[in-house]
Amino acid sequence: MRLHEKVAVVTGSGRGLGAAMAERLADEGARIVVVDIDGEAARQVSESLTKQGHDNLAIACNVADRAQVSALFRQVTDHFGRLDVLVNNAGITRDAAFLTMTDDQWNQVIDVNLTSMFICTQEAARYMVEQQSGRIVCISSLSGNEGNFGQANYSAAKAGVIGFVKSLSKELARKGVLINAVSPGFIESEMTAQVPEKVRDKLIARVPQGRGGLPEEVASVVAFLASDDAAYVNGQTLNVNGGMYV
Repeated sequence: MRLHEKVAVVTGSGRGLGAAMAERLADEGARIVVVDIDGEAARQVSESLTKQGHDNLAIACNVADRAQVSALFRQVTDHFGRLDVLVNNAGITRDAAFLTMTDDQWNQVIDVNLTSMFICTQEAARYMVEQQSGRIVCISSLSGNEGNFGQANYSAAKAGVIGFVKSLSKELARKGVLINAVSPGFIESEMTAQVPEKVRDKLIARVPQGRGGLPEEVASVVAFLASDDAAYVNGQTLNVNGGMYV
């Protein structure tokens, strides 16, 4: 198991992609911290992991709130004694045509999708730098690569994630901490299940493989970047989109 006894924090892991990432990292041997603003959702994922025999902890946290995030990492290190992996996955959408987009729609998306990564990464990196080792994986999006109608806020945040990762890769590597991004395309999930059929068909038609991706296929890439198999991968964005964007 590539992550045996490593401690991995996965934000936004109460459902969907985040839950799949938590399960894959656990299968690789990691001790998982399930983090979600929805405490009940985090607890349910935690219970599932426990039934599978995985050591884990569930914590409700608003990752855009500095005080809550600081308390989160204190709890993690007090409980497990260390911190090895952070997966910044928490995210929301508040889609709207640009000319009708409100300040709240803009600010909410930037706060959860980008500012939270600044806060979580800074708090986690303090522990990782002290132990001279760590892996950070930030989840971007196809929208951050090529933009998307009605998603000026989301696309700006996800493009910002890529620049954030590139910058920190130059700062943290000498201290033993590597950081990379994963940029999923059209992935089968609760969110994409709400997409109208005609829109969905158009999106799938753009994928050379002719299908949407699976959460497990994104999770496998996250697990790779969190492991020593990616010991010389730093500052990169791995696109998991079936060739939809190259």
